[in-house]
Amino acid sequence: MDFICETCGTQYGQIAAPPDRCMICEDERQYVGWDGQRWTSHKSLQQRLSIRIEPYRGMMALTTQPAFAIGQRALLLPTAAGNVLWEALPVVTDDAVARIREAGGLAMIAISHPHFYSAMAEWSAAFGNVPIYLNAADRDWVGRRDANIVYWGEGDRLVLGEGISLIRCGGHFDGSTILHWADGPTAGGALFSGDTLQVTQDRRRVSFMYSYPNLIPLDRRSVEVIRQRLSGLRFDDVYGYARERDIIGDGRAAVDRSFGSYLDVVG
Repeated sequence: MDFICETCGTQYGQIAAPPDRCMICEDERQYVGWDGQRWTSHKSLQQRLSIRIEPYRGMMALTTQPAFAIGQRALLLPTAAGNVLWEALPVVTDDAVARIREAGGLAMIAISHPHFYSAMAEWSAAFGNVPIYLNAADRDWVGRRDANIVYWGEGDRLVLGEGISLIRCGGHFDGSTILHWADGPTAGGALFSGDTLQVTQDRRRVSFMYSYPNLIPLDRRSVEVIRQRLSGLRFDDVYGYARERDIIGDGRAAVDRSFGSYLDVVG
């Protein structure tokens, strides 16, 4: 059967017994749950969880109800290249599949970093084995190998379609990736930041961490690399990892200010 970590939501392959450890949780960027390593399955999560789907600024936002594991959302982006699922959730439900099919189906999946790999293989299979784009620098963090995974890594940018690109920024993970949508979901364009740039609680700035739960800051050099790789990009909005964790309007200026203030402190 499959096994899904209760703490981080990562799915491991079809195996007879649960793994001895979750490599994601034992890494210093995450943590093993206070009650020890615990496992569930996709079938069990389908019985425990539902997916809340709501329109959001020209997209569809998906979150588990109740919140599970890290609590990330996924966003369905209606791009010129087809519908792109940005990030994955740890469960797929029949209702969510039906809603996405009504919205035109799914062309591809793209994920920012290993903490959000979740049940990506289940999402791909539910929509006819669509490709899952992951940066090759993070291939060793994949818990469930799958033929639909496309590892990209020639250069730091992958164009998925007109106006939509993945950019490897590194930092939080070696392959940490953002998605840039030049003309959407509104005319000013948007940055989908994952955990590479973490939208803060006041939603006026972003910050940078090696580990968010364990409060390990990111080093100066890594932040400078992120700034360089985002230079020249135009975007009004920044969409973070969780529901409404977004900067709407003046996003480019907010990110630039955040680089400056962070580097002043760590310098």
